[in-house]
Amino acid sequence: MRILDRLILGNFLRLFLMATAAMPILFVVGDITENLNRYLDAGLTLPEVLIGVAYKVPEFVSWAFPIAGLIAAVFTIHSMTTHREIVAAKAGGVSFHRLLMPILVLGVAVAGVGLWLAEYVPQSNRIAAEILQNQAITANRDWRVDFVYRSEDGVDVAARRLSANDGQIVGVLATWEEDTGHLVHMEAEAADWVDGVWIFRNGRMRTISPDGGESLATFARLVQPRLGETPTDMLSEPRDADELTRPEIQRQARIIRRAGGDPAPELVKLEQRLAIPAATLVIILFGAPLATSNKRGGAAYGIGVSLASTLFYLVLMRISAAFGNSGLIEPAWAAWWPNLIFLLLGLILLSRVRT
Repeated sequence: MRILDRLILGNFLRLFLMATAAMPILFVVGDITENLNRYLDAGLTLPEVLIGVAYKVPEFVSWAFPIAGLIAAVFTIHSMTTHREIVAAKAGGVSFHRLLMPILVLGVAVAGVGLWLAEYVPQSNRIAAEILQNQAITANRDWRVDFVYRSEDGVDVAARRLSANDGQIVGVLATWEEDTGHLVHMEAEAADWVDGVWIFRNGRMRTISPDGGESLATFARLVQPRLGETPTDMLSEPRDADELTRPEIQRQARIIRRAGGDPAPELVKLEQRLAIPAATLVIILFGAPLATSNKRGGAAYGIGVSLASTLFYLVLMRISAAFGNSGLIEPAWAAWWPNLIFLLLGLILLSRVRT
């Protein structure tokens, strides 16, 4: 069995690596083709565009893992079926389930790599966004109106106007949670950036204790060191969930919920960080039994099965994510529902294969 296991692992790994190397190139070409005009209009040079897109490659690789796993599984099993290797193995007392075991073990390993890569992707996406944004326009903008900003320390700020030239915020509302569990709502006519701290003027502060008790205080001048971002920092737009780590998404979801918003889209993204890498193993389990009939075509059949299964999975993922973002289903169900559907179908197909 060791020789047969090595043969199966070698074929699967070779096809998987080839597909994993090819898929990101397609994603890169698609990204550049779709956004090149926007990048150039933003004043970026072609080398800057290429460097920025290169930092998105880790995300493209993570997207490629489920597709590459499906392609490798389908072509490996279909090739063994076509060349009667599966029939020979069964004649020697080796069941199809046992033949599939090396692929499933490698699928678990690939899913683990995908989970590790998912933790690195936000960092590379953040660098890519910084490169591909219109840095020239952003650098020249010195004001912002009617915006909401979430600080690194969990302070949610809503303001009518921010001016970086004079370091002033007009019409500000700040909300945060103290380490003691007290929830603080602060309103002020204005805030000034002086000597590295924000000084709020003419406002009131309402504190809600964990047991539901409330206290209200007014102030003419209040120094708030918890908000440490400079006026220039607050000119930046909020980061997309794809650029945030898991703890950052969780914190952002808590801030949105406290502010009365719906954090469902952020929570769906959070769950998909685990669901998409796990889909590699699930889709391998789904695709392998489809390639066991020698009555079907050759390479065209393998390509057709891979494309159809990939499109089916993407459609399910889009639909379930839309349901989760709208609050119709829980974020965890929205992210894992496509995997559960494919897992169920894979187990049914696997049970029908003659062993």
